[in-house]
Amino acid sequence: MATHDRRLLSLDASTGRPDATFGNYGAVAMTRDLGRKVLESRTTHSSPPAICRDTVIVGSIVADIATHQEAPPGFVRAYDAESGVLAWVFHTIPQQGEEGTETWENESWRYSGNTNVWSMITVDEELGLAYLPIGTPTSDLYGGHRLGDNLYAESLVAVDCETGERRWHFQIVHHGLWDYDLPPPPNRIDLIVDGKLRKVVAQASKQAFLFVFDAVTGEALWPIEERPVPPSEVPGERASPTQPFPTRPAAYDRQGITVDDLIDFTPQLREEALEIASAYELGPLYTPPRVAGKGKPVIQQPGPGGGTNWTGTAVDPESGMIYVPSYATPRSVSLTTPDPNRSDLRYVPDGWYEHVEGPRGLPLVKPPYGRVTAIDLASGEHIWVATHGEGPRNHPTIKHLGLDRLGSPNRFAAPLVTGTLLFVTHHAEDTTGADPPTTDRPAEISVYDKKTGAYLGGIELPDPPNSNLITYEVGGRQYLAVSVGGGREATGSDDSPTGGVVALALDASS
Repeated sequence: MATHDRRLLSLDASTGRPDATFGNYGAVAMTRDLGRKVLESRTTHSSPPAICRDTVIVGSIVADIATHQEAPPGFVRAYDAESGVLAWVFHTIPQQGEEGTETWENESWRYSGNTNVWSMITVDEELGLAYLPIGTPTSDLYGGHRLGDNLYAESLVAVDCETGERRWHFQIVHHGLWDYDLPPPPNRIDLIVDGKLRKVVAQASKQAFLFVFDAVTGEALWPIEERPVPPSEVPGERASPTQPFPTRPAAYDRQGITVDDLIDFTPQLREEALEIASAYELGPLYTPPRVAGKGKPVIQQPGPGGGTNWTGTAVDPESGMIYVPSYATPRSVSLTTPDPNRSDLRYVPDGWYEHVEGPRGLPLVKPPYGRVTAIDLASGEHIWVATHGEGPRNHPTIKHLGLDRLGSPNRFAAPLVTGTLLFVTHHAEDTTGADPPTTDRPAEISVYDKKTGAYLGGIELPDPPNSNLITYEVGGRQYLAVSVGGGREATGSDDSPTGGVVALALDASS
């Protein structure tokens, strides 16, 4: 396990005691293997290491809200599973003499940081490959000090498990300015495509794209086009003139925002939504942020949480279907000049992403506010879309309309597919728009027919779910388990309930 104090531990599975033959009495201090002196308080570990053959591969967290151009790099490190000896380091920011340094202009590769794999790493032991979903460089929203495309930031990179040698890569965002890192772990699946067996890796994203590649070669299954995107108006900044757009599958959630996206439940609500939106810049996906006071704040949609976040997607190996939970709540963002005594960046976020609320506490944009999309990975076609969550259907201004499920923004909706069903976690929600908010719908595991997307009901949970579901079998009986409660991010409150695990058993006769 990789710990918050930046050590890699090896424990005896039968006793729980440190493995004395691994590292220094069972532990390896990993920060020293970054090859650069860093402020340790800015980096840590939370995701589990990946095990591929005899190698333990470790990503890291690097603090998001950067105040300085120099930050800890998110280099991926690998260790021998028996001895703890360093096996290799993959430089997510190319270093001197390596391919790609020219994409970090003015030698910004020397000091830039982040560009880390904070989520889960996917491995294929048969192929001997590890798939690294890499994040945004320092800093998330301003890149004037790191001009260029910034390889391998916001890229999917396949490396050899035993040597760390790059086999292939694809950069999903050039010169990131939107915090569109890659938190969903990649999915590895074998498919029959056009009558041929293909080994495929699929990468969901915060911007609601699904990128699908040949797992061995990195060849895209369908063309990915470089399309023009808006330039930056920020002094010293230079946004990439194009970004990659998959031609298939289609985007699975709302991207960008126009007046056509604003709510129209009633004519009055529509007018109020137009009035609110007039204070913001509405634009397409990849519209860069602006400096506060120099134009309207930009609405980013999807916001920094997605799209899809770390809970990722579920793949059915029998049908080749992938199930993608998502949401696309609009957020506004602006930049400001920092205190020079506290930052050497020219611009930093003006606050952080602000939720853009619509009329009378309703959302600004049309539903659904949370969804699950079923996509056929062999054809790239969307098969069905299900609304995930009740949403504000009982809000006093629209309750009389008798609306069906509207969906609810759920950053960490976690899917699990079985032989017949799709399970997706869902937080507690307020469907009434009460002030202060209430929770008239408890947290649940939502259950869908995996073939049609029909909502079959919910399994109530005592506390908010904050992990992916698992299923397992003991003595011929199937179980479902999920961890609940715990930290503030799961509950939205400082008064967090004690964490625990809920285990559910299917009826023995079913």
